[in-house]
Amino acid sequence: MTRLWRRSLATQIIGLTLVALIVSQALTFLISLDEYTKKFDAGAKAEFISRASSVTRLMESLPSPLREQALHASEGSYLRYWLSDSEPMDPNDWRLQALARLSLPLDSSVDPSGTLGWAGSASPKLPSANEVSTANVADPWMTPASYLWLMPQPAKMLKFSGSKGYGLSTRLEDGQWLNAAFYQHDKGSLWTSRSLMSLGLTALMLALISVFIASRIARPLRNLATAAEALGRGQNLPPLLEDGPEEIKRTAQSFNKMQSRLHRFVEDRTKLLAAISHDLRTPITSLRLRAELVNDKDAQRKMIAAIDELQSMTEAAISFARGESIKEETRAIDLEALVGSICDDQSNLGHPVTHVEGVRMQYRCRPDSLRRAIRNLVENAVRYGGEAKVSLRDTPSSIDIVVEDRGPGIPDDMVEKVFAPFVRLETSRSRQTGGSGLGLSIVRAVVRQHGGDISFSNTETGMQAIVSLPREGCVNATPVPEERAKWLKKTSLLAQRAHLPK
Repeated sequence: MTRLWRRSLATQIIGLTLVALIVSQALTFLISLDEYTKKFDAGAKAEFISRASSVTRLMESLPSPLREQALHASEGSYLRYWLSDSEPMDPNDWRLQALARLSLPLDSSVDPSGTLGWAGSASPKLPSANEVSTANVADPWMTPASYLWLMPQPAKMLKFSGSKGYGLSTRLEDGQWLNAAFYQHDKGSLWTSRSLMSLGLTALMLALISVFIASRIARPLRNLATAAEALGRGQNLPPLLEDGPEEIKRTAQSFNKMQSRLHRFVEDRTKLLAAISHDLRTPITSLRLRAELVNDKDAQRKMIAAIDELQSMTEAAISFARGESIKEETRAIDLEALVGSICDDQSNLGHPVTHVEGVRMQYRCRPDSLRRAIRNLVENAVRYGGEAKVSLRDTPSSIDIVVEDRGPGIPDDMVEKVFAPFVRLETSRSRQTGGSGLGLSIVRAVVRQHGGDISFSNTETGMQAIVSLPREGCVNATPVPEERAKWLKKTSLLAQRAHLPK
């Protein structure tokens, strides 16, 4: 869950929106709870006094023998009426008497289920005598508001069990006192099924809106990430669509400008290199003509050899610049087949090259430039290591093309320097034993244009050149069957032994 939260923008927006909704609803509940309680108490108090007024009128109109029966008919589980001959004076004694009255069972003939009375219940929940006697010990009798008590005779009322209960006592015309006691056991809740359903619908609507907003934000970001990855692999991409919110639009515009500047920089560098290499041909030709006029044959031979080397380096630079300037389109190819064809071509030329088959996959690349880079590595392995074994590996982080040989390897202090243009480990400068020194520079340039890199590692039996390509270019991968892999491994070992020195 934590990983999804960190990786998904939609999850974060939805989660934060729902948290904001819950917090706002909780604050609203806390703010409204006091006001809701006051309004509920005021409504219950007004209803209690109104019912007491109605019962008072009823008692005034009935003869004494019928009053008790009428009072029982008006009672409920949390509402009691009774008559007393004298005025109640001590409020605390009256509260305990009211609790005793509320504790008596209702007349089954009047309300057998306990649901017909006001706030009725079959099993009333009442406070204890200790709670009643201590909750309002200092509260005296009060006079009800005139707009609530509309009867001509005076009345007095009090609270008990905190503010959960009310009591009222008024004098009838015949001198008896009517007493009424009410206990509000449940004030209700703001969190009703309807409010919870409303909150759930609101959360659902906010979640859907958050998904829409997140998709609107994430889609151009995904397109930008895909375009940046493809640009890192050297693909020629059309400009990103510059629309949407101002921030997204400006990001797309900045990326398009960056892409245009990078392409222009590479083109200008390549044109400059080509122009310099081309312009060097004229003075080189002039030097060759002048060298032909030198009478000293030994000096002439050395001068012509130096001029040939300079001309060879110039031609190599021009070839490198031409290769850089070619706009090859990216397309999906069978990478295993590409590596296999290179090995077959070298084997047909009589070179000891072995291809160890691995996974078959479709990979998006520029085939001609990648073929050129791999061929340079294979030729170097054969030239300096005596043989080459080429394999394709599918790792969790990259697609590796491994070229192994049995040569002396590269010194640690030269691993980075060999990629510099015109740098050779072979110090004789002979064209027969070494090249121009641009081979590895071309290989690294091609691999990095694909978003990958190249590294060397010395082993006990030779050296490995590892070309690591990004997995983002992989369309699919099919592993070689186990039986086929074992046969290929055995064949590879036999081929290695055949080229070992006797």
